[in-house]
Amino acid sequence: MSAPSTFRDSTQIVLPVETLEGFCAEIESKFTVTIVDDGPCRIVGSPVEIKKASDFLARNGVTIP
Repeated sequence: MSAPSTFRDSTQIVLPVETLEGFCAEIESKFTVTIVDDGPCRIVGSPVEIKKASDFLARNGVTIP
């Protein structure tokens, strides 16, 4: 059976809050995701939407860990 962390990695992006300043509204309007900012910012969604959001952030100069 797969480890839960494997699924978490494909369904969320975790970044410092400062990294997403200026991107939150655009990400929520372009992709079917939820942004949770209770500490480090988490973008949560389906693996397909997370991949699209990750690609969008990378095109805009945000490094995804």
